[in-house]
Amino acid sequence: MKQLLLVRHGKSDWGNSHLSDFDRPLNPRGHRNAPEMAARIFQKDLVPQLLVSSPALRAITTAKHFSQVWHKSPDQIKEEAAIYEADVNTLLKVVNKLNNKYNRVAIFGHNPGFTDFANYLSDASIYNIPTCGIVMIEFPTDNWAEVSHFSGTLIEFDSPKSADGD
Repeated sequence: MKQLLLVRHGKSDWGNSHLSDFDRPLNPRGHRNAPEMAARIFQKDLVPQLLVSSPALRAITTAKHFSQVWHKSPDQIKEEAAIYEADVNTLLKVVNKLNNKYNRVAIFGHNPGFTDFANYLSDASIYNIPTCGIVMIEFPTDNWAEVSHFSGTLIEFDSPKSADGD
């Protein structure tokens, strides 16, 4: 059994128009939401063995917040350039190449690719994964290379606003 945790980066800061999209940091809400969402995963005992992140600042910062709550060193986060601005096919290639010694992997990245990917992999019909939202999909295989269209089952979909009702 393999489990893939898709984590959309936290809310980013649009305050500096001189920054490239790649270099946009998290805003204060993004910095608050990331540890909160990581704690929810931790409490459900669903902490991944491997963390893979887009190298974009807002994604890698989100991954670092999660790694801290999960008691993992930030050095353990594997950066994967292909995740930035990735479409479904690119994300599938990243997942299909994961090492089979890991049964649960978290990938930190971006929309619209992540929402499309969650719907592609599973029976989900998610309109939008909000910032810092998480999707967990389970696959009945021991081989990441076998992950494909509709091969997974959505087992978790959560976002910061789902708990406090706003």
